[in-house]
Amino acid sequence: MTTPENSPGPNAETPTGVDIGAVLESVLQAVPEVVHEGDDHAVLGRVFQGVLFDMDGTLVDSTMAVNRSWRRWADEMNLGLRFAGVQHGRPGREMIADLVAPDQVESSFARVNELELADTSDITILPGAAELMNSLPEERRAIVTSCPSALCRIRLASAGFDAPATVVTVEDTAKGKPAPDPFLEAADRLGLDARQCVVIEDAPAGLAAGRAAGCATIGVVGTHSAAELDADLVVPSLDRLRIELHDHGVVFSITAEAS
Repeated sequence: MTTPENSPGPNAETPTGVDIGAVLESVLQAVPEVVHEGDDHAVLGRVFQGVLFDMDGTLVDSTMAVNRSWRRWADEMNLGLRFAGVQHGRPGREMIADLVAPDQVESSFARVNELELADTSDITILPGAAELMNSLPEERRAIVTSCPSALCRIRLASAGFDAPATVVTVEDTAKGKPAPDPFLEAADRLGLDARQCVVIEDAPAGLAAGRAAGCATIGVVGTHSAAELDADLVVPSLDRLRIELHDHGVVFSITAEAS
């Protein structure tokens, strides 16, 4: 598009001396970082009955410890290039079954669990996680993890994260993520309809499980990039989220910047 000869350019000053280009630039710089939402805006402004949190990669950062334990097991099993790394969000027994003979699955699972229980270094609370969890009443919150119960508890304790009363682990359902069973179990324990709950996850398998359970979903960037997270809302970290309590549930909002 061309500019008429007598029209002011983008950086021209108005008769009052205001630089339009400078004003426009300052406005654009003030726009907060874009946060992806689903087209149906299924999260923001909606009243939810409960919030179901994944643990590893969502509430606590255990990535280094997880990777060390699995790498040691893979080396012990001489898996070489067959082991391409941990598939975060999937139950450990399922990952093992893809790599070893059927008669080695249970012993391998026990060994990985032993290694993970012994390695609790570098496990920390992720930004905003404790604050978000603590903003919820007990009857509206749960942790849903692919970890065994003992490992879940020791990781939370190592990070200094206070566990809610409702915690669903891989031992509590016949099928793990990406099946919906874990989130359905958590909603049931809370006495809630899963379709009125939101799942907060960092991994595609967990988000798939949440959708299959009928929950709305929030993806948290970290273990995976935003482009890999198919969720109703994707945030760079949990410190971008706020929760308001209402008589009939909780409502999410987003802050312009991390606290």
